[in-house]
Amino acid sequence: MRGKYYTIMVFPERIDEPRRFIVSRFLVQTLTILSCFFLICFITAPIFFTHRYIEMSKKVVNIDKLRNETMMQKTKIERFAKMLDDFEAQMVRLERFDKKLRIITSLEESEDPSNKKWGVGGIDKDRYTRFNSTIRDDYSDSVVIDDLHEDLKYLKLQAGLQEISFQELDEFLKDQRSLLSASPSIWPTKGWLTSRFGYRNSPFTGISEMHEGIDIATRVNSPVYSTGDGVVISTGMDYYGFGNVLDIDHGYGIVTRYGHNARNLVKEGDKVKKGQLIALVGNTGRSTGSHLHYEVIINGVPVDPLKYIMESNYY
Repeated sequence: MRGKYYTIMVFPERIDEPRRFIVSRFLVQTLTILSCFFLICFITAPIFFTHRYIEMSKKVVNIDKLRNETMMQKTKIERFAKMLDDFEAQMVRLERFDKKLRIITSLEESEDPSNKKWGVGGIDKDRYTRFNSTIRDDYSDSVVIDDLHEDLKYLKLQAGLQEISFQELDEFLKDQRSLLSASPSIWPTKGWLTSRFGYRNSPFTGISEMHEGIDIATRVNSPVYSTGDGVVISTGMDYYGFGNVLDIDHGYGIVTRYGHNARNLVKEGDKVKKGQLIALVGNTGRSTGSHLHYEVIINGVPVDPLKYIMESNYY
């Protein structure tokens, strides 16, 4: 037993016999080790937990920042999806407007097969609901982005096709405006309608003959106006009865003729506008008095000029 125990002597404050305790060396060593261990833990634990707290605080801050950024991105995606939805609705309205214009103008739709895709427009409610549910349920952003890319590709195609359609309508309307400008729709001069289009008794022979225009009686040197946009194709004396005559080609197979003029104020090759002064009323050629002989010729066939004059009154 030698060397295996420690003897501890305790001397009381008063003068008494000392007390002696015998303690196992193993117990002393164990208690010493445990005390050192708990002392080390007591000292290092606060340092460790403080360090961990600082690290966790940083992570929480980063997580909050990422969460806020994610929410902002998803909010932007949701707004962008709504913008795409509104744009698609606008494309549908434009398509309807396009169809309405084609009905009004009697313009047939293009035969291009790709243009037949116009009818697939419209608002995809299921897709927009999926956008919102994806954002709310925190699914992968790539799903939303892929859907947005698909929508963008579709809308780009739709916009391209609609642009082609509007270009076609624009060309048609420009042509219609040109046709309207060329149409002989105004009175060539002011005066009195003395002879209409059709058969009449000749003022010279008394025999019934075809009168291929209208006669408007007025004073000599009264102004004569072009009834539509066009190009002067002939001027000068006509030896078959019209005297000093002037012809204008308006395009679209339309030609107008102005006869018995005192003087022509334009020459062959001149471009004229509707309402432009082109001649002065006279009494040249086969005529019984001062008047303008006016004809409208469509594809080489004389027609009644009154059917083309849009002004209701005549003199």
